[in-house]
Order: sequence, then structure tokens, then C-alpha cells
Amino acid sequence: MSHDESHVANTKEKLVRMANQIATFFHSKPREEGVAGVAEHINKFWEPRMRRQMFEMIDAGGKGFDELVLAASPLIRRPAPEEKPAA
Repeated sequence: MSHDESHVANTKEKLVRMANQIATFFHSKPREEGVAGVAEHINKFWEPRMRRQMFEMIDAGGKGFDELVLAASPLIRRPAPEEKPAA
């Protein structure tokens, strides 16, 4: 694995871990409140770049994400696709 591939893997692992930590807190709430709380927190505090990466992973199957994160995903603002610089 190259340094760049390793960095991408570490970034993805960190995003999953961060999302799951948020979900862990909201598991103490009633289900609907927990789902809404996860979405609200991610919408408020995560940059579009982070949310874009999260949705790329969810769209690829969501491996590793807590089920509360997956349930909240329809309520999370999906950023526009990243624009590639013109060649």
C-alpha cells in the first residue's frame, strides 16, 4: 500500500470512527431523536468534504458504520460532487 493509499484508508477509518462516536452518544436517546441528533450534529459540524467522503463510503455499502449513522444518512445534507480542476 502506498503512502497515499494508506492516508486515504486512515482518513476513512477516522470518519467512520467519528460518525460512530456520535451515534454511540445518541443511542441513549429514543430512536427518532437519536437519528435526528446524529444528522443534526453531522450537518452542523462536518465540512462538506467530510460529508462527501462519508456518502462515498455509505454509497459503497456503508461498511463499518453504526446503524444509527446509516439511518440518519437521508437527513444529512449531501454535498455537491467535488469539482475536478480543468486540465
